[in-house]
Amino acid sequence: MVLVDIPGSKSITARALFLAAAADGVTTLQRPLRSDDTEGFAEGLTRLGYRVGRTPDAWQIDGRPQGPALAEADVFCRDGATTARFLPALAAAGHGVYRFDASPQMRRRPLLPLTRALRDLGVDLRHEEAEGHHPLTVRAAGVEGGEVVLDAGQSSQYLTALLLLGPLTRTGLRITVTDLVSVPYVEITLAMMRAFGVEVGREGNTYVVPPGGYRATTYAIEPDASTASYFFAAAALTGGEVTVPGLGEGALQGDLGFVEVLRRMGARVDVGADRTTVAGTGELHGVTVNMRDISDTMPTLAALAPFATGAVRIEDVANTRVKECDRLEACAENLRRLGVEVATGPDWIEIRPDVDGSRGGGAPTGADIKTYGDHRIVMSFAVTGLRVPGISFDDPGCVRKTFPGFHEAFGELAKALRKDVEG
Repeated sequence: MVLVDIPGSKSITARALFLAAAADGVTTLQRPLRSDDTEGFAEGLTRLGYRVGRTPDAWQIDGRPQGPALAEADVFCRDGATTARFLPALAAAGHGVYRFDASPQMRRRPLLPLTRALRDLGVDLRHEEAEGHHPLTVRAAGVEGGEVVLDAGQSSQYLTALLLLGPLTRTGLRITVTDLVSVPYVEITLAMMRAFGVEVGREGNTYVVPPGGYRATTYAIEPDASTASYFFAAAALTGGEVTVPGLGEGALQGDLGFVEVLRRMGARVDVGADRTTVAGTGELHGVTVNMRDISDTMPTLAALAPFATGAVRIEDVANTRVKECDRLEACAENLRRLGVEVATGPDWIEIRPDVDGSRGGGAPTGADIKTYGDHRIVMSFAVTGLRVPGISFDDPGCVRKTFPGFHEAFGELAKALRKDVEG
């Protein structure tokens, strides 16, 4: 058995930074993720005038329920979607002029459902170039609150941004959602708001957020379940056994549900109170799976699929087309480079392994993986590389977005799994 220490969750760290900045008092975040995305979020808070103290194992944030300390700021959100979507909502609760811009990759990603909702709530917000995209300027004068309708069918982050903003408004928010993807991420938001003293109500498709602000606290960041998926997949593929401490039955992150997909494919899975173990059994069955709620792990499954004994069909993942890249097409293109037969549709991908060699393809062969600067494409196809020699990446360093030490950690895992299997 191989024990793997997974870095803290990106999603939880970003939400915790917002909540800490908005809370009344000083919050300590234990074991936050240190990556390009989270460092960018913390830097954004600093640019807005919040105090963020950082040590190797903890960050301390002085909360300001009244909003940013500065009346004017220019924030660069890097590649971070949570930074680019959450910080304008936080700034709207203050008083001042705040400009936000982002990398070319993040500038391409959609923002309009959120900014339209903020405008409906009276926020003076202007997109400087393309409507619905960065850069944008918020002329903040606080938010009164009220009712708003939101389409979160592209990203649950739009809803999370409004939920997090709700307690900072003067009268609270009633958010009616017409469509919603990645529901477990919203559940993370609601659980974390509860930990900071706010209980959100539900009336059908309407979320009822009370005013009154947040309480500062000490908050421990759990390991990143999306990142853990690569290590669990590695165990299923190689016949080894991997245990991740800190992720178990009480985990907030829905992406831990990926291990249930591995179970359906034939892996042995044990989810304990505070740890999860996956062991390969030497066989991976084909599967059809709806991954709408765990779409960040779609590339992990796609990269594992060529080794299944039947077709792997992944459905209801249209939102993966508007991530760091069009992940659905990126997976399809790279699998074809490896010699694997793939079909795609608007919201699905089907990988068809040539199990018996009857189509003349046989086993996948090595190739240079086109990453599109997307950390999840690199980490997913690193799993494929455990069985296919000759895999390389055109931009291996883009993993710094969420896991700067990924290649070293995954290399150590590969060695340990070999010993585990031989043993």
